[in-house]
Amino acid sequence: MFEKLVPSRRFVMKCGGSTLAALPESFYTQLGELQAAGTMPVIVHGGGPAISNTLSKLGIETEFVGGLRRTSEEVLDVVEMVLAGTINKQIVRRLTAVGASAIGLSGTDGSLIQATPVANAAALGFVGDVSRIDASLIEGIIGLGYLPVIAPVGIDAVGQRYNINADTAAGAVAAYLGVEQLIVITDVPGIMKVIDGEKVVLPVVTTTEIELMIAQGDIFGGMIPKVRAAMQSMDGGVKEVVIADGSEPGVLRRIMAGEQLGTRIVSAVSENTVLVN
Repeated sequence: MFEKLVPSRRFVMKCGGSTLAALPESFYTQLGELQAAGTMPVIVHGGGPAISNTLSKLGIETEFVGGLRRTSEEVLDVVEMVLAGTINKQIVRRLTAVGASAIGLSGTDGSLIQATPVANAAALGFVGDVSRIDASLIEGIIGLGYLPVIAPVGIDAVGQRYNINADTAAGAVAAYLGVEQLIVITDVPGIMKVIDGEKVVLPVVTTTEIELMIAQGDIFGGMIPKVRAAMQSMDGGVKEVVIADGSEPGVLRRIMAGEQLGTRIVSAVSENTVLVN
């Protein structure tokens, strides 16, 4: 099925924990088939809803500032438990069940995701920005034949943990690994815009257009951190980011085969690119 794929090709896939939990076995089968055919996915996952649910059960209040979770040490304990424990291992188990070989990691393991406090740390607590990704650790896992599954918890030089936005972490992993493609799997069909009274999926959007769409309110809510992280990864050398609906049949196989699915974010428009205006 994947015989035309380039051997040892890699891509980074970001997916929310709740989205991954809802995806059918066939999605995980695609990941296993890609691995078997020599195209290695590197998965970075989130888990916001599961974190909120666990905090609620424990009677710990959840507060958001500018779309990011305010993270005290108490909240950070839950973030790490849910991301690096429950969700990360669920993903590994589902991959193992379809015959894939996977290893789950937290960004604190081997200082994989090195972090510094965000600019407004006084308001957000232990929320971090990525300062460096130890790509050699990921390369080593791939070299052993395992698919890396990464939970976005970062660490600094003195061992302090940080809650890292999963989109930001995935973009940084993609840039440091030097992959050409970052695939963001979500529960929407892509970046959408109302044109002539009808909401349509934009097949291709440039980074310049994204800034305009954010300013105009066409991109809002949870899509903003996704596209911001996409643009940061492209600043780091990633050629394109694809945002697609994980429930689309054969989504990964079709994207790998070059089929247009979801929205492609590119830094420039080639003569063959068709945009929706």
